[in-house]
Amino acid sequence: MTEEEARERILAAAEELYYRKGYAAVGMDELRSAAGVSLRRLYALFPAKNDIVAAVLDRRHRQWESALDGAIAGAGDDPRERLLAVYRYLEDWFCTGDFRGCAFINAFGELGGTHPEVARIVREHKASFQEHMAALVAASGAPAALASQLSILAEGAQSTAAISGDPQVAAQARAAAEVLIDAATAR
Repeated sequence: MTEEEARERILAAAEELYYRKGYAAVGMDELRSAAGVSLRRLYALFPAKNDIVAAVLDRRHRQWESALDGAIAGAGDDPRERLLAVYRYLEDWFCTGDFRGCAFINAFGELGGTHPEVARIVREHKASFQEHMAALVAASGAPAALASQLSILAEGAQSTAAISGDPQVAAQARAAAEVLIDAATAR
């Protein structure tokens, strides 16, 4: 197994285990076993658990942005539909069998208070999402304040769906987004 293959196996196993069980609940031995690598190789690639957590969050960030960009692009050229595509994407995500909420919110809740690096990564991810929303709002011609409102709505939907286990939260958030978008663009 090459170094890159071992790294990928470790990150895939860590991502699945952390998301399903929590960051603090997963030890290095369990991760090593799930990844099928030796403990020596695991520590050679990731000297500390924080290194793995940071790499997993970086991986999740790239996955999130790619999937979100795909959903937005699939909505076509209509600016309103592109904004609403965010909530359709959330609904699809919430309906997956393994939905456990936002990995970044989960990481912040578990580790953000004691691991400044995790807090920084989570803040950067959330800022990136707000930048995406700001660009979509600007393209719609709506006031800039709409971006923050729609971002908060999406973030709240993620937390509410994770706690309630109800994927319909995304449809409710989309309906609220429609009201906000229509009010912001009515002139």
